[in-house]
Amino acid sequence: MPSVLIAEDSIVVQKILRHLASRELPFDIVCAQDRAQALETLKTRDDWFAAIVDLNLPDAPDGELIDDVLAKGIPTIVLTGSVDGAKRDSLTRRGIVDYVLKEGRYSYRYAINLVNRLHANKTIKVLVAEDSTTARRYIVELLRRHNFQAIEAENGEQALELVLADNDIKILLTDYNMPLRDGFELVHDLRHRHDKTDIAIIGLSSANDKYLSAKFIKNGANDFLYKPFSHEEFFCRVTQAVESMERLQLITAMAYSDPLTGVGNRRFFVEKARSQIAQAQASETPLSLAIVDIDHFKQVNDSHGHDVGDEVLLFFAKTLAEEFQQFIVARTGGEEFCILFANLNSKDATVLMDRVRLKIAQSEVQTEAGVLSVTFSGGVAQLPADNVESLLKMADQLLYKAKDAGRNTVIAQTA
Repeated sequence: MPSVLIAEDSIVVQKILRHLASRELPFDIVCAQDRAQALETLKTRDDWFAAIVDLNLPDAPDGELIDDVLAKGIPTIVLTGSVDGAKRDSLTRRGIVDYVLKEGRYSYRYAINLVNRLHANKTIKVLVAEDSTTARRYIVELLRRHNFQAIEAENGEQALELVLADNDIKILLTDYNMPLRDGFELVHDLRHRHDKTDIAIIGLSSANDKYLSAKFIKNGANDFLYKPFSHEEFFCRVTQAVESMERLQLITAMAYSDPLTGVGNRRFFVEKARSQIAQAQASETPLSLAIVDIDHFKQVNDSHGHDVGDEVLLFFAKTLAEEFQQFIVARTGGEEFCILFANLNSKDATVLMDRVRLKIAQSEVQTEAGVLSVTFSGGVAQLPADNVESLLKMADQLLYKAKDAGRNTVIAQTA
């Protein structure tokens, strides 16, 4: 497991940091009280992820340990009792991640959160759209200091192509004045394709226009920065944009997923179905929709309790999600689930459904009440249909036919 070094001569502060770090960080925590001890500790392993270093240690009163740690390529967060403009600029030039004033427990929690942020940033790809090579490389260097995956675009046209070709780009920093396509046009075009859960956008400009920030934000940007900006302001804005997007993604996920099983819920399924039905109709390709229902599920709840019923639902949802991972699976109510089969007619979809039906019927479900057996019934409808509601109604009618036929069967719509 990678490690985090905490170098702090105050025993009290060190204990607070160690406690918070041990509880909140997925790393080994190693502490040192002075520069000599820290240097010896650094030699013991080569998997250092980050370091939290006090600016003034007994044997390193001018931050000498900071330079030692940075020289090893370890992202470094500095703790200090005070800061002024000169000290702030000096620390920034040395290449630290950030500094934290030692003002209480909140400050120490902030330092720990910075390490967590560095860990999360490793998976976040940021595109810098800037026609000035010097400015672009400076921004990229700042981003990489915080562990972001930074990529570059020389103009708005290239930036648009990169974003549209790579769904992993989650942050866009774009200059206003660029050749081929300016920042306004770039933001405007992207917001027609990606909303704020997909990508966060920060506008940049050195133009002397007090209305520019409002123009950018009205065009769909999340935030705006006037150049030149300070290192601190830059990262406050970038971090705020990232965390706002992550919160929005979490809220969206909660709104579109079933809290028990983790698969999509009815809202998720209907929205996805509407989109895929429209695509299938436009391209004249087949599409089928299945509704499945666990047989005699009420008896499980009545006989063994809802906790056991939940275990059965979890098993069932997990199996459907694994077996139909290339399709859309959702829990649409109680013991009812829906599967959307793009590019398959009802006959082909039913072949897949029957294979899964047999697998589930032959499985043993381990529950706190012992081993249970589960079967399901299903109905499969296909296009053409006026809309998703019509397709759901057709599949539901077929499901009831399957129930009436004795359960543990799938009935498909015939052409």
